[in-house]
Amino acid sequence: MTHPAQPTASHFINGEYVEDTAGTPIPVIYAATGEQIATVHAATPAIVEQAIASGQAAQKAWAKMSGTERGRILRRAADIIRERNHDLSVLETYDTGKPMQETLAVDATSGADALEYFGGLAGSLTGEHIPMGEDWVYTIREALGLCVGIGAWNYPTQIACWKGAPALACGNTMVFKPSEATPLCALKVAEILHEAGLPAGVYNVVQGMGEVGAALVTDPRVDKVSLTGSVPTGKKVYAAAAEGMKHVTMELGGKSPMIVFDDADIDNAVGGAINGNFYSSGQVCSNGTRVFVQKGIKEKFLARLAERTGNAVIGDPMDEATSFGPMVNENQMNIVLGYIEKGKAEGARLVCGGERCDMPGWYLQPTVFADVTDDMTIAREEIFGPVMSVLDFETEEEVVARANATEFGLAAGVFTKDFTRAHRVIGNLEAGSCFINSYNDAPVEAPFGGMKASGVGRENSKEAIKHFSQVKSVYVRMGDVEAAF
Repeated sequence: MTHPAQPTASHFINGEYVEDTAGTPIPVIYAATGEQIATVHAATPAIVEQAIASGQAAQKAWAKMSGTERGRILRRAADIIRERNHDLSVLETYDTGKPMQETLAVDATSGADALEYFGGLAGSLTGEHIPMGEDWVYTIREALGLCVGIGAWNYPTQIACWKGAPALACGNTMVFKPSEATPLCALKVAEILHEAGLPAGVYNVVQGMGEVGAALVTDPRVDKVSLTGSVPTGKKVYAAAAEGMKHVTMELGGKSPMIVFDDADIDNAVGGAINGNFYSSGQVCSNGTRVFVQKGIKEKFLARLAERTGNAVIGDPMDEATSFGPMVNENQMNIVLGYIEKGKAEGARLVCGGERCDMPGWYLQPTVFADVTDDMTIAREEIFGPVMSVLDFETEEEVVARANATEFGLAAGVFTKDFTRAHRVIGNLEAGSCFINSYNDAPVEAPFGGMKASGVGRENSKEAIKHFSQVKSVYVRMGDVEAAF
């Protein structure tokens, strides 16, 4: 692969590309063909040291700049990303296998939205004045220091920006480790930030697997860890961060419910179910993979769903007509095939899909199971692939109880024309990111994150500012100090 957006080395540290071929080679495989398109090298201990030291060295001066100055750089980077959206979308498609139809619309543009939004907020990050009679207290919102971001493979450009933008707006520096499955895009984010005027060392990218992540998370110079990943990984990283009393944001997985009542607009509900299960070939943490359909419209819903799923254009991700691409890698495809076999074995009814596509690359058919019961493996475990479970329900009370009967609590959706019921049901669901007559919208202005095992903290919106800053309070006495002696 030679492309104008291709990064020129494995790491980006202290404002420039850095290579160290002593690190373990990580092949970059294009999911649509199975071909190797690049190689990066995992960070050696020397590279990790270089990244942490440069992030730490740059932090104080970056925090001393005014928020408006910091914001200007972030907004400039957002403009550059938008100008280069096409090339960055090609790179994202090479990295993940997602169709260009999707990456052109969502990935780099969402990253740019985050840089623009937090760039705009940076100048407004002020404290408050608290009157205490003639005395007063004032507060200062300060940076945490050096933050580590650990990305997932499903949205490499977006996650690099979702973590970087609020961290940098608050005056922190960052060392970001992308997933080893999708190592290319974060390097371009770092390159563009520096082109926009970011001082060297403020945003660094290093490659590697779990041991590089562990070295970053456990380093005593790191003040905060923000991870996007699975619940088992999140538990390990959270525990490691707690050892050093570090701040954390954990954006983890889910098994989210989407509830479709009898009075719902069927086409909108089917559209929501398709977006919540098959977009990005189902590789989205907030997906509504348990679709509860009220019995009165069950068969009508399934028939329309099967008909529309048949319209998926499965093919070359570089062709903008393609609407459904491959899984990210062979390992993930095999995990999902295993879940499909379990669904069949445990008695779910296969409505459509269920097979690997007869073509190069790691393509699976969009798969729908009906007559799924709450105790089936496919209804309990996060699959992270294009597999939808449709469950029947009769009453609102019953479906709310069943929807909440899970360790996860990332997202939830309700389709109904009865808005009183919509708000009531959402009010009773244990989930952080919820939708009414929609699914999986993730504007940067809205908080994103989960309850229960699905995570800690929130990304995006003003909430993210709280997670990347700390408050200092100062009591000012105007009169004399009284003391007991």
